[in-house]
Amino acid sequence: MIQEIVKRSKPLPPKSKLIIFGGGFSGQRIASVGRHLGVKVLCSRRREGSKGADFIFNTDQELSNEILEGATHVLSCIPPLLNGEDPVLLKLKTQLLNSKKIKWVGYLSTTGVYGDSKGNWVNENTPPNPQQERSIRRLSCEKQWLDTKLPIQILRLPGIYGPGRSVFESLSNGTTKMIDKPGQVFSRIHVDDIAGSVLFLINLYCQGKTPSVVNVADNLPANNLDVINYAAKIAKKSLPSRVPFEIAQKTMSPMAISFWQENRKVDNKLLCKKLGYSLIYPDFKSGLKNCFLQLKIN
Repeated sequence: MIQEIVKRSKPLPPKSKLIIFGGGFSGQRIASVGRHLGVKVLCSRRREGSKGADFIFNTDQELSNEILEGATHVLSCIPPLLNGEDPVLLKLKTQLLNSKKIKWVGYLSTTGVYGDSKGNWVNENTPPNPQQERSIRRLSCEKQWLDTKLPIQILRLPGIYGPGRSVFESLSNGTTKMIDKPGQVFSRIHVDDIAGSVLFLINLYCQGKTPSVVNVADNLPANNLDVINYAAKIAKKSLPSRVPFEIAQKTMSPMAISFWQENRKVDNKLLCKKLGYSLIYPDFKSGLKNCFLQLKIN
C-alpha cells in the first residue's frame, strides 16, 4: 500500500524533479510514491490518452526540452529495442549528458542477465551470462548506461508481482497451470518494494553510497507450486492436477518455455544487509497476503 512505502521513505531534497520513462506497472507505482512524498514527477507512456501519461515518449517523435528541464533524477523502465539499443539513450543521450542538475539516473534491468545458475545463488559480483535474446539486449543496455558516466545505478529485478498482477488472477479465471519441475525456483519482488527501493537508493546515492548494480529481490526464492498452493489456500480455490514440465512444455509458447529454462536464486544482501533496505514484503507469503487484501478491498 502506498501509505506503507511513503511511511518508510525519506523525502527527496527540495525542488527535486523525477522523470520516469516507461509508465507501466512498476513505473506508475514509483511515480505515485514520489508524488506522495511531494516530488514533482513526470511519467511517460507511448501513446496519447494512456493512463498516467504526463508526456509521450517513443522513438518516432521528438521530446520537448521542457520535460528534462530542471530534472534532478531520471529513471528508465523501458525495455531495449530489438537491435539492443536503449531507446532513452538513443533519443536523449546528449541532453542527459549536458544536464547540470541530474544527481541520479536509474535503469530497471533484469536478473535474467545472470543466465542459468543451475539453481545456485547469484549476486552483483556474479559475471553476467545471459542466454535469452531479451536478456542479452538488457545487458547491452546496462553497458550503454554505464558507459555514459552519468550517476547511474542499474537495478536488476526478478519476477515482478503485486495487486492485480499475481497468481490470484489466474486462480480466478481458471487458467492456473500446476507445472511440476522439481528443483526449479524463481526469485520475485513485490512492486511496492521496487518503488521503495528506488526512493531508498536515490537518497543513499546523494550520501555517497553508489554501487553501480543492485539486485532488488525478496528473501525467499521459491518453487512456483509453493506459491500457487499458498495463494489457493488464502483464496479458498481448488487447483487442477499437477503436470510434469516435460509434458506441459509441449503446449507452451517459446516465451513461456524460456522462463523455465533458467534456474537461479537471487541474492539481495547488498540491498538489504549492506545498504540497509527493509523489505515491505520479504517473501511471497507476505506479498500474496497484500495482493489478496487489495482484491477484497477493490
